This record gives sequence, structure tokens and C-alpha cells, in this order.
Amino acid sequence: MKKVAFKTLGCRLNQYETDAIASQFQNNGFKLVPFDKEADVYVINSCTVTHQSDHKSRNFINQANRKNPDSVLVVTGCMANNAKTELEGRDEINYVVENDQKSSVYSLVEAHYNGEIFHPSKMNSDLFAYGSTDKGFHTRSMVKIQDGCDNFCTFCIIPSVRGRAVSRPIQDILNNVKSVVANGAKEVVLTGVNIGRYEYEHYRFDDIVEQILDLDGDFRLRISSIEPDGFGDKFLGLLNHPKMTPQLHLCLQSGSDSILLQMRRMYNIKRFKEIVNKVRSVRPDFNITTDIIIGFPNESDQDFESTCNIIKELQFGHVHAFKYSIRKGTRAERMTAQVDERIKALRSETLREIAENVKLQYRNQFIGKEQIVLVEKTDGENAKGYGEHYLPVEFKGYELKKNHFYKVKITDINKDLDPVLIGKQVK
Repeated sequence: MKKVAFKTLGCRLNQYETDAIASQFQNNGFKLVPFDKEADVYVINSCTVTHQSDHKSRNFINQANRKNPDSVLVVTGCMANNAKTELEGRDEINYVVENDQKSSVYSLVEAHYNGEIFHPSKMNSDLFAYGSTDKGFHTRSMVKIQDGCDNFCTFCIIPSVRGRAVSRPIQDILNNVKSVVANGAKEVVLTGVNIGRYEYEHYRFDDIVEQILDLDGDFRLRISSIEPDGFGDKFLGLLNHPKMTPQLHLCLQSGSDSILLQMRRMYNIKRFKEIVNKVRSVRPDFNITTDIIIGFPNESDQDFESTCNIIKELQFGHVHAFKYSIRKGTRAERMTAQVDERIKALRSETLREIAENVKLQYRNQFIGKEQIVLVEKTDGENAKGYGEHYLPVEFKGYELKKNHFYKVKITDINKDLDPVLIGKQVK
């Protein structure tokens, strides 16, 4: 039995695509092994959002080659688009597969072992031809509804490496959800590059959410990262649905209107606050998480202070913060007032401390309350998983099983770097 190993960097969409490709390999007789073990095939699903992402991808390429120089090494994902010439020039890489052909990674490897010669560019370019994720890496089952983006934010290279926005036919999505639920999925996560801009025939994002919520089955629905300008009041009205999880990842990027304008974001701070307040009027403990870019060109001390203040004000459940990194081909690359790296580092430290304090405050409110936890790991008596608010929970119980829901009373919190809620099963 041949062995295959995967390494995924970056976004939820990459995670979904890796899960689907891994399922294809396993359904065709491959054994899935950890990336740090020797394998016959290594697949690196790369990210290129920052220089750090590129650096990590290169390190994993080197790691795979060290583990087994004779392996079939496939590099796909956004770096495969953005640095294709560089990667194709590396002898240890067998195939560089752009995002459009990513769903054909297994077919390419199969052809390789059959002695057939195919260039990745000649493979299937269907962005939604991934199949199920029943043998992937995650308990939650991700469903891809959209790919690409038309926003062209000045810092972002995604439209260049993922292409323009395209939406999956609604019936294909509904069939996909029905299939994963029938196969035992308890949590479905909608993913894509800019899912709020879903548009197929006369259907919009809130229409697809509504139709999924109306499907039969014991499952709950989670929305992955979404832009604040990507939905309206109809979607907000669906947040009360019993199958909808009370958590959204809304991408803020900066607390300064001046910086948002230079980023070419499609909202201002007033609008962002209005959305958060509307969401929390439905449910005050709603978990809203976000992204922040630190040190965007022209970011002044006052701009940065505004970002820190909005984190405190809106009490985000989690802040994913990263330093601005120049991406070639973007408008921000040509901006002259680049922020010094030392200033970025100091601001990162300040913001991280604020964000961690806010996270702890947010999670503390759940002590004494109940969460419906989907178990991801268990030994039968101790389990780890995530509650409906997408908060990590560890709890004790009896005959606990993976991929099952359990009602858990939160009794304490483990105040580590990522505070974990502690609880016990409620019979």
C-alpha cells in the first residue's frame, strides 16, 4: 500500500480542498500518514498571502525531499500560481499544480505511477470537482460554494492566484450537503474565497444558507470567513435558526477609515459596527472573530490606536493579526510610505496582548453556561471538541464518541495561550 502525506497552509478553502484530495487518495488504496513521516507521495497545498507563507511552503518542500528524495512531490495552492517558474525550476518537485487544476492532483499522481506523461495544465480545471471529504483531516465537513474574488483590495494577491469570482450551482451544493450529512457529518462549514458574494442565476448567499438550513438531518451549519459587505438583513434574520452556529469570522483588517479606504475595502468602521451590533442584538454572546493587518502603508500611530480601540470595544472572540507583507503585483506594493519593520513588530506585540486579554474576557462569560460540543478527540471518558460558538472545550463524560454532539456544562477555563473551556457532560 502506497503512502501519501499532506501539508496545508493558509485558509479554510485550502483545508477543504486538501480534505477532498486526501479522501480521493484513500478511496483509491493509499494510506494517509503524517507529513513528518516517510511517504511515497507528498502534497503541499501552499499559501502565498504573506512572505512568511512562502517561507513555510519552501521549508516543507525541503522537509519532504529530505524524508524521501524518491517520492512524488506535488506543490499546489496559491504559491503554485504566484511562484510557478521558481517552483518548476526545482528538481525535487515533480509537479506544480495551479489552483484551477488542483482537483486533479490524484489523477496526476495515478497517471505518474502508470507511466503516463501529463502536464498539470492539461488536467481537469473544474473548480468544484473535488467530491466528498469523508476521509479528510477534519471532523467538520467543509463544502465549497464559491471561488475567486472581484474585490481587488490593494494589499491582496488572491484575485491573481485564485482568479475572478465564480459560484457553484446551487443544486450541486445542496446535493453535496445532503451527501455529507448522510455520511454522518454533524457540522457543515460553507467555504470559498468570498462566499458573501455568492451569485448563481437568481440565487444569492442568503438564499443558499436558507435552503441548507431547511434540509433534513441532525447537523449544524457554520459560515467560514466572510466579508462585512457580503450579506444583508435576510442573512441576519437566519442567525436565529436552530441549526445556525452563533459565530462569524468578519474580516475587519483595520480600525481606521483612512487605512480601510487605502486598502480599498468596501465598508467603513461605522458600517462594520452596525453589522456587529445587529448580530449581537440577535444573540449577545455571539462569537465574532476577525483579521487585522498591522503596519499597512501610511498606518500612523493614531490609525493603529483606532484599531486597538475597536478590538476592545467590539470584544472579538479571536483576532488573527499579521504584519503587512508586500505582495508583488498589488497596488500597495507601489505605495511609498511603507512602515518600518521594527514599528510593525512593536505594534504586533501591543495588539497581540490586547487581543489575548479580550479573548479571555469573552470566553470567561461561558463559565456556568452550557455548550453543545462536537467531539473531535476522545478516549471514551475525556474529550476535546468545539462548542456551537466555535470555542475549544475539554470535558469529562461517559462512553464519549467522536463526531457526536454532547451537552456540556462549562465549569472552568484553562488560561493558556489559547484559553480552553473546561466542563462536564450534562446527562
